[in-house]
Formats: sequence, structure tokens, C-alpha cells
Amino acid sequence: MSHKYLPKTTAYVRITGQSWQEGKIEGSVKAAAYEWQFQWCFRRGELVVKPSLGRALIQEPLGRFLERCDYQLEPGGDYEFIVRAEF
Repeated sequence: MSHKYLPKTTAYVRITGQSWQEGKIEGSVKAAAYEWQFQWCFRRGELVVKPSLGRALIQEPLGRFLERCDYQLEPGGDYEFIVRAEF
């Protein structure tokens, strides 16, 4: 039985700001040679990722990670998750 190769890239997340009153979490995410800044407005379900270069690769997996873990994330914290894609 052959195993199909599944590409994966580790994404590293750093939380730089959080406001429960405003309903947002801010931070940065790095994967391979890419780095983005993000703002997750969890009350509106809105994720803004900048810059646009490579954004399509990270936006959906980052959104899933934030939805799953948002209450566990703390400013200054470092986190990681696996993206099923090769960057």
C-alpha cells in the first residue's frame, strides 16, 4: 500500500495584542519565507491579513486556528499549527 505524500508547512503565530472589549486579537504569523500581520475581529468573524503577497495560502488555515484557539491565546504568546500545503 503506497502512502501519498501530504505537503505540510508549520506556521508560527505570535500574539501581539488582545482586547476582549473591542473583540479583537492582533499578531503576526510566519510560514516558510512568508510573514504577515493579522487582526482577528472575533465578534464579527472577520480576519484581516497583510500584506497581500501569499495571503491566499494562510488566510483560511489561520482563521480555523484562531476560531479553535482564540480563548487560549495570550499577548506575548507563541503558538504554531500545521498548514497542509507547501509554501
